[in-house]
Amino acid sequence: MGLIVEFEVGCEALPLTDVARTVPAATLTVQMVPHSDGHTPFLVRVVDGPTAAVEDAFADSAFVGEYAHLGTEGNAAGETRRYQVIPAVGFEAQLGDHVDDLEGLQALAAEDATIDRIEVTPEGWRYAGWLADREVFDAFREFWQSEGYPFRLHRLTREDRPDGGGDDGDDGLTDRQRVAVRTAYELGYFEIPRSASLDDVAAELDISASSCSERLRRAQTALLETHVDLDGRRPRDPSRPDT
Repeated sequence: MGLIVEFEVGCEALPLTDVARTVPAATLTVQMVPHSDGHTPFLVRVVDGPTAAVEDAFADSAFVGEYAHLGTEGNAAGETRRYQVIPAVGFEAQLGDHVDDLEGLQALAAEDATIDRIEVTPEGWRYAGWLADREVFDAFREFWQSEGYPFRLHRLTREDRPDGGGDDGDDGLTDRQRVAVRTAYELGYFEIPRSASLDDVAAELDISASSCSERLRRAQTALLETHVDLDGRRPRDPSRPDT
């Protein structure tokens, strides 16, 4: 079953991060990801930020060979400018001095994944899209972590959940608890055997181990109370056998 995913890679060498750093008021999103040859045009949407400053940053970027302003759309939420960016160098050439396993980077392009939106930040890229299964997610996570770059999971949901989601309002968790559970899951705290300790999770969350333990225990209690019939209050589905 497919997964809906959002995750962030903290690699400042990724394309257009220099533009995001130069014009922090602008929000840049990339609709098209380069293929293995690295020269697929990027369709970039820019919200906010002075037009002249953004275009000067494009001109100064080592990644940008050419760019063209395709149009501007405006509404009550603000102005969106659309650009086509032709890379000056391939994706691998852009990252060659920052990534050791270039073959592994190329292999990610062949994974069964549809990344339909990338938000460019000064620190890296935030991805959103669909993955075939957990193995594909692990391939992305393990690659970037093996290269020494931060990998932060924001959302990982089965595609068959109601409305494609169900993890941000009906799970009984507070925002902090949800982040703690996701971080623990991502690091491998719930794996058997564990591949991360409580101290590892706490360090990632930048809190003490005791606070992390309490947050995870409260989250587990909330999940049990929300999803498990603990005292007969929730009627059993007669179509499902008792297990």
